[in-house]
Amino acid sequence: MMERTTKRVALISGASRGIGDHIAATLLGEGWSVSLGMRSPSLPQWAVGHEGQVHLAHYDANDASAEKRWADDAYQHFGRIDAVVANAGIMIPKTVIEADDEDIDAMLAVNVKAPRRLVKAAWEALSESGRGRVIILASLSGKRVKSASAGSYSLSKFAAVALAHAIRQAGFESGVRATAVCPGFVATDMATALSERPADQMTQPADLARIIAMLLSLPNEASVAEFAINCQLEEFF
Repeated sequence: MMERTTKRVALISGASRGIGDHIAATLLGEGWSVSLGMRSPSLPQWAVGHEGQVHLAHYDANDASAEKRWADDAYQHFGRIDAVVANAGIMIPKTVIEADDEDIDAMLAVNVKAPRRLVKAAWEALSESGRGRVIILASLSGKRVKSASAGSYSLSKFAAVALAHAIRQAGFESGVRATAVCPGFVATDMATALSERPADQMTQPADLARIIAMLLSLPNEASVAEFAINCQLEEFF
């Protein structure tokens, strides 16, 4: 094991592009060390010159053994884990009538089961930190069902929001704080493929990353259970 770092360490899934990439770059810029969970690990351009603060891990959310392997490797590398940002997710745009069990299972596997396993794998280190943090990248689709085609996705994201609350309950006495972050349309490949809204009128990944960095920086006494972000006016969001 390398000498234990004095910098806080965050595990970030889905870190190869989009929201995850921006979160990792933002946290590095704010003094964190980061462990990047990627299907095809490669050093991002923003990490060049900061290799000592960046750990790369092969991570596939569909591999039930991947989370423990990743968390163990990151702990061996840095000597601590202070935060988990469960960002990896998938959407299959089908109504609950069109979807079959395989579609539902696929979304639950990546959007709910994998984040739970990742937090479980890092749990001892998060508790040891005294101010462990968990961010579950949910969605406004985990707060309301806006369209029929988003129905099956919403089912998984409602569960993701519940997961964040369950983690918060389980870890509160140990200093672990969990937040369900619930954005609407974010200017990523997935959102631009699904919406006619121009990308420049969506929430930008860099702004979402700034919000997540802020949530991770809050003290134990300022616990945020949910944080909703929207690029358009809705009745409640």
